[in-house]
Amino acid sequence: MSDDPTVLVIGGGATGTGIARDLAMRGVDVTLVDRGGLGGGTSGRSHGLLHSGARYAEADAEGAEECIVENQTLRDIAGACVRETGGLFVRLDGDDPDYFEEKIVACEAIGIETERLDRDATREAVPGLADEVAEAFRVPDGVIYPSRLVAANAADAERHGATVHPHAPVEDVTVRDGAVETVRVGGAVDDTLSAEVVVNATGAWADSIAEMADVTVGMAPSRGVMVSVEYDGAPPVLNRCRDPDDGDIVVPHEGEVVLGTTSVPVSDPDDYETEDWEVERSVEECAAMLPAVADAPTVRTWWGVRPLYSPDEAGSDRRGISRGFTLLDHERDDAAGLYSVVGGKLTTYRQMAETTVDEVCDRLGVDAACETATEPLAHADDPARLDELVEAYGGANPTDADVVDAPADD
Repeated sequence: MSDDPTVLVIGGGATGTGIARDLAMRGVDVTLVDRGGLGGGTSGRSHGLLHSGARYAEADAEGAEECIVENQTLRDIAGACVRETGGLFVRLDGDDPDYFEEKIVACEAIGIETERLDRDATREAVPGLADEVAEAFRVPDGVIYPSRLVAANAADAERHGATVHPHAPVEDVTVRDGAVETVRVGGAVDDTLSAEVVVNATGAWADSIAEMADVTVGMAPSRGVMVSVEYDGAPPVLNRCRDPDDGDIVVPHEGEVVLGTTSVPVSDPDDYETEDWEVERSVEECAAMLPAVADAPTVRTWWGVRPLYSPDEAGSDRRGISRGFTLLDHERDDAAGLYSVVGGKLTTYRQMAETTVDEVCDRLGVDAACETATEPLAHADDPARLDELVEAYGGANPTDADVVDAPADD
């Protein structure tokens, strides 16, 4: 590369590409690198739920409020990267009715729109639901197609002057005299870059990049399985209305539904075991809401790793770790100019990016407002073009491989 960027972003998931887009729109010279195709980490190996925030309403009001704001924003800017399906929180006969009431009250306090349905109305809304359904309430959940979302952000970043390298792994980070000095990048770049600011947006892999700079982040990743099965109906997103547990979300795709998920701690997001019980339990628990999935043919199965941040986490159950996000300024670790953005959810990626870019621009002395919440993403209303971009940036990822129509090789 002939020129060093002002900002180097490491990590090509939703957050990293969102950061690159925001920086480029504010006129900052930015380069993004990813090791093996955009969206191939947590973003493209999720269940693809566009959260309304209801899942976190009673336990994490701040995080839930972030979700509903970003839910509405993505509906405005993301076009064919999202799909409006609506959602239901479903209580079965054996589930705690007090929890159901607490959930509705918490949603309404935050501003998440709800509509209560009795047993008959719930079964009319989704004819295939189990006989054991006692009641439900509607929420504005939806579906995200992350391969498209990441590609649209990357394309928008490039349209505003950014450089994006989907196959360029970081090999080393050098810190000298209390500040980040250089980053060695392999693959398509094969060069040593010097940037004023380096942003570590690698999610569950944030510790790996931080360790190259001799600093500590403190990730507590957990794996979860997703099972996509054939399903001819078109249900809304189904959430089991109980304390979060295995197999309590069903996400609709076109001719399929994605069943999930589990939560099992892992120490290495690149090297972890997977267990048959995770698949079996997810299917069994989801079938308690939607019985037909119990015997439905499986289309594909994949695991993803949550980028949970909890430097003091020592327990085995990581469901209770906040899904909020944290921006770490490593100047405190004698690595000035290096930032790590960790935690968060796919739904809130744009807000994570805005918070990060505000901080970076303040450091650089750049006085420019964020416009990513109002400006539509590149090619958002052209799914065919989005799918061409997905292929160009590394191909579709497991979450939406059934939806993204990547062109065949000539």
